[in-house]
Amino acid sequence: MRLDRFLAEAGNGTRSEIKKSVRAGDVAVNGVIERDPGRHVDPQTDAVTVRGRAVSLELLRYFLINKPAGVVTATQDKNAGTVLDLIPAELRRGLYPVGRLDKDTEGLLLLTNDGPLGHGLLSPRRHVEKTYAAVLRVPLTVEAQARLAEGVDIGDETPTLPASVQATEDGCLLTIREGRYHQVKRMMLAVGNEVLHLRRVSMGGLVLDSDLVSGGYRPLTEEEVRGLYEAAGMPFPDT
Repeated sequence: MRLDRFLAEAGNGTRSEIKKSVRAGDVAVNGVIERDPGRHVDPQTDAVTVRGRAVSLELLRYFLINKPAGVVTATQDKNAGTVLDLIPAELRRGLYPVGRLDKDTEGLLLLTNDGPLGHGLLSPRRHVEKTYAAVLRVPLTVEAQARLAEGVDIGDETPTLPASVQATEDGCLLTIREGRYHQVKRMMLAVGNEVLHLRRVSMGGLVLDSDLVSGGYRPLTEEEVRGLYEAAGMPFPDT
């Protein structure tokens, strides 16, 4: 990554401040003064110092997990296993779940240590899409689908935003653009139905692998991370 980005992410000031510092000769890479803020460095192998002080950076990490039922979406819980327990201990440091799935809800969940991206994906202003596969007590009527597509009253101050609904053999695929408490379940109750089983299958363009076992995880590709930055309305950091 670029030297100025590396130093910024390590907490050494703004990019403009860092560029001035680099050009002033305050920064050394592998013991040699470096005056080019665009110089590429490897955080894992290059030794970077600012005025003689060593600088290190915890690399940003992104994992998709297929959350099973019975696991709590939290970093710690006294009474139940958490989604972090699905990741090897040596990879957990700094990770947190982006958003929340109920204990009995399964499917796609993003774990990362990228705070700005997580905040952007959850921002109410962005309306990042999330799609759920819901098994329902009874088939959705055409009227119910139309009401969900328009937005329904779930007891909050305002109705839900319009949703996209696709009927399936045992329920529906529902795409929402908010993250209210128990939102999918409350939406179905509002149209006289009930969720029997719920699984999130996508978020912000990130799609759950059909062959990823329950409780399994994998790192995201750079293309997937770029897609999430786009969904959050954020520029992808320079590399």
